[in-house]
Amino acid sequence: MILPKNRPHQTIDTPHNFFIYGATMSGKSYLAGHFPNPIFLNTDGNSLANEAPSIQLKNDLKTGQSVIEQLDEFTKEIETMNSQDDYGYETIVIDVIDDVATLIEQAICQKANVKALSDIPYGKGYATFNSVLQGLVMSLKAMPVNVIYISRVAEKIEDDGSTKEIPSLKTKYYNIVNGNCDLVIHTQQIGSRYLRTIDKKRKNYYESKIDDSNILRLLKAIPGAITKEQKTEKVGK
Repeated sequence: MILPKNRPHQTIDTPHNFFIYGATMSGKSYLAGHFPNPIFLNTDGNSLANEAPSIQLKNDLKTGQSVIEQLDEFTKEIETMNSQDDYGYETIVIDVIDDVATLIEQAICQKANVKALSDIPYGKGYATFNSVLQGLVMSLKAMPVNVIYISRVAEKIEDDGSTKEIPSLKTKYYNIVNGNCDLVIHTQQIGSRYLRTIDKKRKNYYESKIDDSNILRLLKAIPGAITKEQKTEKVGK
């Protein structure tokens, strides 16, 4: 029998999917590295610069393995890992998602022997790309781990002429990824200070409903991540 009993239950509301963006050296990877038991899927060649275990993502011309096949192999291993052994990862960090999107594009083009997705007839190139990226994001979201997507920044010119930092991930790709994230965190370095601010969040997250002490500790250090709970007063008779 799969039907739950028809009764209220205590809600648990811990965010597990995060999008972190910021300029170079603004503390993106540093913040991600403080999540519990992380493994980095690295694209910038700096995997050895981080103490956490990492995998270098690439389209390997020597072995013929594409990044799509590499990611598929990784997700299958994560799904079957034993939390009690040496592979008990609790956080997956995609560093950086911008490069992963480019690598997926390259893999599709190489397989079709074309230079761009637009060269594949009937829009099949773009359809394949969207399917691969959406499939990756949904597979990661379904896993019982934290998922962090790291992105670089681009500058947006506002109506008043000022500039604003935004994720450099293409908007159509950002919408796929961000649509499955709980919090968007913007990192900045201003002088010797490292700032972290909440750009977007799926809903209000309250301390009493977050059941992971490590996640709670990290979020409490980011202004705006935790919503202050309203105290309700009991009215006497």
